[in-house]
Amino acid sequence: MSAVIHNKTERDPRVEAAISHWAPRFVANGVPLADFQEVTASVSRWEDWCAAWSARAAVHEEMGNKALAGGYNTSAAAHFTRAAVCYHFGKFLFVNDMAQMKEAHRRAVECRNKALPHLDPPGERVAIPYEGRQLYGNLRKPTAQPAKQSNGGAVKPPPVVVMCMGLDSAKEEMDDYESRFLARGVATLAFDGPGQGEAEYDFSICPEYEKPVAAVFDFLATRSDIDNARAGIWGVSLGGYYAPRAAAFERRIRACVALSGPFQRSADFTGRPQMNVEAFRVRSKSANLEEAGKVAVRFSLAECAKNISCPIYIVAGTKDRLTPHAEGEKLAASVSGPCVLSVIEGGNHVVNNLWYRYRDQTADWMAAQLGAPKR
Repeated sequence: MSAVIHNKTERDPRVEAAISHWAPRFVANGVPLADFQEVTASVSRWEDWCAAWSARAAVHEEMGNKALAGGYNTSAAAHFTRAAVCYHFGKFLFVNDMAQMKEAHRRAVECRNKALPHLDPPGERVAIPYEGRQLYGNLRKPTAQPAKQSNGGAVKPPPVVVMCMGLDSAKEEMDDYESRFLARGVATLAFDGPGQGEAEYDFSICPEYEKPVAAVFDFLATRSDIDNARAGIWGVSLGGYYAPRAAAFERRIRACVALSGPFQRSADFTGRPQMNVEAFRVRSKSANLEEAGKVAVRFSLAECAKNISCPIYIVAGTKDRLTPHAEGEKLAASVSGPCVLSVIEGGNHVVNNLWYRYRDQTADWMAAQLGAPKR
């Protein structure tokens, strides 16, 4: 009798890295735990990642279509939102197959757009003029309080927080964060900036993020349903650099929240996850890592952080493997205005594993800074 040798298929280290780095993020931002467990258990090669997540997203999308056809709009919005985030996490770092990534991205945007009018409160897709083209965002306004203001009985427009994405996040991932601000009477505008989401095809990553933020604030100035005099900015991961960077230059910003953002980047990518490095290269439209390194060194708050005079709330985690918490401490030490620094023991990147330690707290803080009535 001949011996039978069973060869175990070893899991691609890129898949392992995605699971180990991002598991709390997926679940905290709307992926059902069972979906996460089942989809990741079925994937051993990174090349299969996007297809596996897209297949699971399609299940939620179909439930959304059935609910919508039956007139169950609230359920449809929830199904489409889950579908969007699953499609998003299929494409979020999948730059090795651009055609597959673009299709998953298209469906993520489509599903979130189908959800927007049926959300509570609803959302509006907006186009923001920028350098001859457009940046796209989702604008949502809180449900008005029943109490009337003294100015002729009119309801006062709400304050707004502009939400900046990171290297691999996009506006379709923001539902949980949006909901926390909206529940506190603050409108949200989550937008894809240069090199991010829908803008990653037309524009390269822009370390000088005050440029697109100025365009966003110019757009907000055209809206009479938002109180532009009470506008804040919020950023996650690399957006945790973008938001304070903008606050150093844009005087219309009244308050800033920075989540796990770098203070200063170097041209050396050693030790960073391969998928993140390749995504940075592609989204900075660099031909190689040497070119990407020249873009990376432009990410610096060293010279401009002293100009951040608006109140700022900085969040960092002691177990963050992408952005050491010392980066947040450097930012806190450099700003000139009021600062809250929350270094959370045991927190991973963006502290998604301990999200309850900062998501409500930063929303409360931002609402207070922008003068939203307590709810």
